[in-house]
Amino acid sequence: MSENLTMKAVGLYRYLPIEAADSLVDVVVPKPSPSGRDLLVEVKAVSVNPADAKVRQPKAAVEAEPRILGWDAAGIVAEAGPACTLFKPGDEVYYAGSIARPGANSEFHLVDERIVGPKPVTLDFAEAAALPLTSITAWEALVDRLRVSPLPGGNRDKTILIIGAAGGVGSMAVQLARYLGFTVIGTASRPESSAWVTELGAAHVINHYEEFVPQLAALGFSSVDYILCCNDTDLHWANMASAIAPQGGICAIVPSVQPVNLALLHRKSVTFAWELMFTRPAFETPDMAEQHKLLARLADWIDAGHLRTTLTRRLGPMNAASLKQAHALIESGRTIGKIALDAGHPQS
Repeated sequence: MSENLTMKAVGLYRYLPIEAADSLVDVVVPKPSPSGRDLLVEVKAVSVNPADAKVRQPKAAVEAEPRILGWDAAGIVAEAGPACTLFKPGDEVYYAGSIARPGANSEFHLVDERIVGPKPVTLDFAEAAALPLTSITAWEALVDRLRVSPLPGGNRDKTILIIGAAGGVGSMAVQLARYLGFTVIGTASRPESSAWVTELGAAHVINHYEEFVPQLAALGFSSVDYILCCNDTDLHWANMASAIAPQGGICAIVPSVQPVNLALLHRKSVTFAWELMFTRPAFETPDMAEQHKLLARLADWIDAGHLRTTLTRRLGPMNAASLKQAHALIESGRTIGKIALDAGHPQS
């Protein structure tokens, strides 16, 4: 196969602990071609999320062809499928992709244009790649699941507690909630993570390893109107049920291991919802283009200075060694913000 019909990528054949030598491997695979509404994107940067590590975690399955991970990318449109109307070759874009398709840890990547946004012009590719998955998750959790006002300043009389506020999703949720007018209370457990959450716009920070209600009371709050849990749902469930206001709303992004005891919410008539940003692209729902609109809106808000990238660490070049390092950092559970890899560039 000639060179122009292949591309470099990072994939896996077996699902192994990250310290295993072949947990992620450098591979050469066929270069795809776009059809329909697909874009072929020349990947310039990717970022790594807990979703990447969860997919890679040990299990018995063995892949006959390398499975390529990576669900956050920024790059340049190389080719556009015949049905594309939103983008053309040469456009700079960013997106999270679909969990049902190969990931973006490759030189080129196919993605449906309906879940792609125009890259913020004020950000470089790594800064942009840090944003899509977490921003889509945070926005959908707030607006689509909790049904808060999507207007800047539209929730000025409301409070929201964001659990795990220093992580990837939490870092974007804090900014979005602040911009939408909420009084934001974040949770963190270390001085450096607390400082980061405050820097992003949280009015208050409490410790998620301690009971919520006494800490909220010390700040002058008897309860909170909304809760977004970006951390262990099982661990925080009882605390959330105690802290939520009557007729409030809770949204969680981490699947529970134990059955969720919804009875704890009954007396307060509290609404509970799950959020997974892959739902729209994986099921190709009729409204999947909402993610394109969301990313375009986000780019405008970033370029206007209302929001910022959550990139805190760059690695590179994009190869198996760098991605293994990123996965190990994610699995440590102590990352703040996001980790991105610049394709072809050394770490800094």
